Amino acid sequence: MREHVLRSELVLPLPRKEVFAFFADAGNLERITPPELRFRVLTPLPIAMQEGALIDYRLRLAGIPFSWRTRIACWRPDHLFVDEQLRGPYRRWVHTHRLSDVPGGTAIRDEVRYALPIPPLGELALPMVRAELERIFRYRTQAIPRILLPQASSEGQAGAA
Repeated sequence: MREHVLRSELVLPLPRKEVFAFFADAGNLERITPPELRFRVLTPLPIAMQEGALIDYRLRLAGIPFSWRTRIACWRPDHLFVDEQLRGPYRRWVHTHRLSDVPGGTAIRDEVRYALPIPPLGELALPMVRAELERIFRYRTQAIPRILLPQASSEGQAGAA
């Protein structure tokens, strides 16, 4: 199985505990996912986030609807959590979220290890899949500060006018 890696990083001027609390609320996933993916959490909210928690979603990739189920494989409050796909569009998907203190705030480091379905034919779609994942994570890095730092976002927009 050929594995691929996507990494993303964002630094916010907020305490780690506050940033982690945002990610601990599975309802926020819909808020940080591009709307055209029609991402919906199907598991009734609130979800008791802990190791072993199961979360069901529905989304569209390239216009095709998918069901997706993840399991929280590791849960270390305020520091790290890992979600693994149990059922979904990828052959393998392991998303590690690490939060750490940095000067002036919190670093959010995402690492996704994924494998495409239908090997070896699935690899033909890699350039398209990689570009789409990078676009989704760029959206996230814009949406998270917009949600968690609304004052800074409105000031930035006012300054740009």
